Order: sequence, then C-alpha cells, then structure tokens
Amino acid sequence: MAVSGMNNSTTGLSPYGNKVDSETILYSVIGDPIRQSKSPTMMNCAFRETGLNGIYTAFHITSERLADFVAGVRAMGIRGVNVTIPHKLDIMPLLDEIDESAQAIGAVNTIVNEDGNLIGYNTDGLGYVRSLKEEAEPELEGKRILIIGAGGATRGIIYALAKEGVGSIVISNRTVERAQVLVDAFGSHTDIRVIGMDKLKDACGEADIIINTTSLGMYPHVEETPIDTSWLRPDTIASDLIYNPLITRFLEEAKSRGCRIHGGLGMFIYQGAYAFEYWTGVPAPVQAMRSAVLDALGYGR
Repeated sequence: MAVSGMNNSTTGLSPYGNKVDSETILYSVIGDPIRQSKSPTMMNCAFRETGLNGIYTAFHITSERLADFVAGVRAMGIRGVNVTIPHKLDIMPLLDEIDESAQAIGAVNTIVNEDGNLIGYNTDGLGYVRSLKEEAEPELEGKRILIIGAGGATRGIIYALAKEGVGSIVISNRTVERAQVLVDAFGSHTDIRVIGMDKLKDACGEADIIINTTSLGMYPHVEETPIDTSWLRPDTIASDLIYNPLITRFLEEAKSRGCRIHGGLGMFIYQGAYAFEYWTGVPAPVQAMRSAVLDALGYGR
C-alpha cells in the first residue's frame, strides 16, 4: 500500500469528491447511528487525490432495513460499502461470497460489488495491526494481550493478532458470555481465554499490551475510562480504538504512568485505505486521508 497519492489538479471538484456526472461511481458507509462518521470526509479525499470519479456517502440503515439496502446495492450498482456498528455480523448472510479471512473472523466491514456479486471482506484487523506496529510496537510475536470489550471490531483484531503470533489473548467484558463466543471462535488460532471484570486488575499487571475496544472515553463522554489506570505497569502499551478524541483520558493517564500509548486514528485510516484498494485497485493516498480526518476533527494538519 502506498502512503501518498497523486495530486489532482483537475478543476470543478466538489468539496466532497470528484465532479458528479453520469459516470460517477457510488460508494457508501452504513451504520446505526452513522452521522458521526468521518468516513465520507476521508474517502472523498481519497477520490480527489487519486482523480477517480467516485463519491462516497453515509446511509443511516436500521437493522430491519438491512436486507432492503443490500438489494439496493445490487439494483443501483453501488461499487463499495463500508459496514459499521451494528451490522458487521448481520450483513454476512445477505452477501454472495465471504473472503476467507472475513469468514474466519466472523464479521464483514467492507463489501465489494463485482457486477452484482457482493463479496464481504474485513479490514479492521489489518488496519489495527499495521497501525500498532508502525506507531507503538513493531514486534508482536509472543506478546501478552489484554482486550477490554467484545464488540464487532474485536473479532478482526483477535484474528490479526493471532496471525502475528502473539503469546496469549485475554478478553474482559461486562457480559462474559459475549466474550466466550470469541474464545470459542478463535481458540484454534491462538491461546485465548475470557475473564470477568473482577479479574481485570490482575490481568492488567500481566499484560504487555492493553487494548480498549469499548466506546468508553469517546466524544462527547471524554471523561470516561475503561479501567483504573493505576493498575498499569509503566512498561505496558496502552492502545485505544477511539480516534475522537485523538488521545483519550485512558491514554493520557497511561502515558503519565510511563506507558507507551497508541490511539485509534491509524486503525481508522488504514482500514479505510485497504477498503479503497479493494474497490479501486489503486494505492490509497494514506497521508492525505489522515490530514482530511484531522482537519474534520479540528486538529488541523
């Protein structure tokens, strides 16, 4: 994957993507809710940078309308779709093919429309691991991982970490039964187990990398944290999937304890970049996409 894209000096571009005409190809993201998403900002930047005639929109799709939406993708020839909460699992039976890795993960976050044949992929884990290795820890083999939360993105992350040869994965979730589903799904891929919240303090002391996959600390509830950071060892890596704010309270407190920190922006950028490349076959302009998201979040370049 490239880390920079071609500059597009073409005039007449809208602020959202290329000039819309009868040959414009449509892409989208779906979720419930969806209006907070920065994906349209990021992806339309990618189309501008590469000069591709595409435009990317956000659709608020409720669970009861999911099948209708999938029929609409086929009918309208929407080329690519990103799938976010809460549809990553429920979308799978509605597709024609599931990529091998997405099948193993048990969740889809990217759909490619090949002439009406809808193929599901998962770029969450790929994006997360690439970001983690670039920004915090290049060597993941043998590392002891603690994951807080058992949501949709967690599946892709577990699969990708297992591929890196991590030593063990412990999942802590308020609903133990939900976490146990992940243990059952990935037990053949890696050493993985679930613990209750009452065991979380001890698990923090044993982990090399602690990953928050919950929404605790996400804007506007920025004062929330997933754990008591006094439980962290100074040499631990604290990682958070949240990218708004860029540095959550969890990460701020972890840094003050001498931990290395890793925020969620890189994962968001890279999962989108991989999706863009699945759809177009063109290297994603990663740096421009990152700048667009930072601008949208109010951080500037």
